[in-house]
Amino acid sequence: MGVEICVEGLTKSFGHQVIWQDVSLTLPAGEVSVMLGPSGTGKSVFLKTLVGLLKPERGSITIAGQDITKLRERDLYEVRKLFGVLFQDGALFGSMSLYDNIAFPLREHTRNPESEVRRIVLEKMDMVGLIGAEDKLPGEISGGMRKRAGLARALVLDPEIILFDEPDSGLDPVRVAYLNQLIVDLNAQIDATFLIVTHDIASARLVPDNIGLLFRRELVMFGPRQELLTSDEPVVRQFLHGRMQGPIGMAEEKDAAQVEQELAELGTGASPGDGEASAAPMTPACSPARESPARPAGRRSPSARRSSTSRSRSRGRSRSRSRSGRR
Repeated sequence: MGVEICVEGLTKSFGHQVIWQDVSLTLPAGEVSVMLGPSGTGKSVFLKTLVGLLKPERGSITIAGQDITKLRERDLYEVRKLFGVLFQDGALFGSMSLYDNIAFPLREHTRNPESEVRRIVLEKMDMVGLIGAEDKLPGEISGGMRKRAGLARALVLDPEIILFDEPDSGLDPVRVAYLNQLIVDLNAQIDATFLIVTHDIASARLVPDNIGLLFRRELVMFGPRQELLTSDEPVVRQFLHGRMQGPIGMAEEKDAAQVEQELAELGTGASPGDGEASAAPMTPACSPARESPARPAGRRSPSARRSSTSRSRSRGRSRSRSRSGRR
């Protein structure tokens, strides 16, 4: 069973540069959450901070009842065993076979006999559809297979939390669709807590139970999928519909006057097609394969899911109002 992650007032800086500040959210146990945001907004930094690789300047991250920002290195090492991570490119060792890559965490962190290592590795390879590719090197397989091998390696220690850093990068749309289905099926099977960082809007519409958006050094919103996909927040609408009109510019931020002009033009229909996109019916979420068990999000009541994320949404709205007031 996955564990809940509670983030409260988190701030991270590099020198004088603030990456994000006062980030508060709750990742519900056993659910799939996605973190969106323009390039350079600190999404990967957020993942590294969650796992304790980077230390925040302020705030807390509570996992299994422990605030990891206050733990000693030895205790933090134990908490990290709850995590599995899928890196952007799979991060496989090029000179090792897929089998040895996937077996690596077991050989490093357990004293399992080789027979048990083999059983676990083959089980995880079967889960991601790689049976028969045990002896192949990473350079001999496709990008999609490397992603799946990286995912199998992330699974071998039976983590309760899995972090995905842009799992769809470099993949064609068909492979992305297969990977999305695999993520949903795995979540149903192992009941772990998933957090995915991605730019892929199609995946964000289909896969998660919850969606968040980082922009201008803040968490704009975080909440159930349907609320974010139907949000009237300008930056959320701009990002989800992939249009130029809105607060996000080529260099991330735009002048407030320019944003107001563009949004006014958009409201009068100056940009054909955007209105139709926002009025389109919401895409149904991706469901587990027929043989998979029911997912935890489906078992939770809508009121419970709303209450677990209400603080984050209200803070996002208050920040939005304060930005509008400054203009």
